[in-house]
Amino acid sequence: MTKLNPTVELTIPVMPDMELLATQTSAAVAKHMNLDDEKTAEINMALSEACINAFEHSESSSEIEIHFRISDDSLVIQVTDSGKGFDKSKVDIPNIEEKISSNYKRGWGLKLIEELMDTVKFDSSDEGTTVTMTKKT
Repeated sequence: MTKLNPTVELTIPVMPDMELLATQTSAAVAKHMNLDDEKTAEINMALSEACINAFEHSESSSEIEIHFRISDDSLVIQVTDSGKGFDKSKVDIPNIEEKISSNYKRGWGLKLIEELMDTVKFDSSDEGTTVTMTKKT
């Protein structure tokens, strides 16, 4: 019997380039859901950013967990680490003019995730962070 709303679970170590394993999985899920190339690319970029943020900022996590919840009208992806957490209200949105002239081009991850996905929720404490991203089909 086929499960109506399957979940794909993935645990990846905090190591360079492991976000690519996550995006390969999301591409397979998107193909299963018959999502178009544009939505697939948006999901992959947002997921990659969420993974890289967890790798770089969680500090004490040795791995992250990713859950893909598939339904008829959406894909919900949760990325969870067990790191130090953060306060999103204290994360500044970069000034584009300053970034263009700066040698340091990083710092766009959270904003990029929010722009690429339909909804994004950040739950964070000193026990870790979960980013929940939804893309409608």
